[in-house]
Amino acid sequence: MKAQQKGFTLVELIVVIVILGILAATALPRFIDVTGKARESAVQGFAGGIRSAVGLAQARYFATGSSGANSVTMADGTTIDVGVGTGIPTATQGGIGDAIAGEAGCVTGAAGGCSGFTVNAGFTTFQPTNGGSATCQASYSAANGAVTVDVSGCN
Repeated sequence: MKAQQKGFTLVELIVVIVILGILAATALPRFIDVTGKARESAVQGFAGGIRSAVGLAQARYFATGSSGANSVTMADGTTIDVGVGTGIPTATQGGIGDAIAGEAGCVTGAAGGCSGFTVNAGFTTFQPTNGGSATCQASYSAANGAVTVDVSGCN
């Protein structure tokens, strides 16, 4: 007596492959835009970090009674260059660059020189190093400490 063979028929295998293809075709568009959304979130998060750094520097500046000084020393020993009378970090490596990253500071123009962001020479724009266009950035104004975000080119 012959042993009965077990396995899948060609038709069954083709049906399974078609079903997997349909599932992949419907799920794929959901994952295509994930990198753009992640880049947008990174820019938004970094902008929040800049805002926090500005607020901390100003708070330390006024709490220590440094209203006539052009720098403030933070609790970790980092000295931050600030505007006299305002306590807002200057748009320099010694200002907002050190306020964001502490003693290590942000490095101008270096890829990844500021927590995965490239900094322009004037320390006014911060763009993700992992892609996006020139309009995917957080911008800093030393005049008033404002941080604006443009995520239109992050996708």
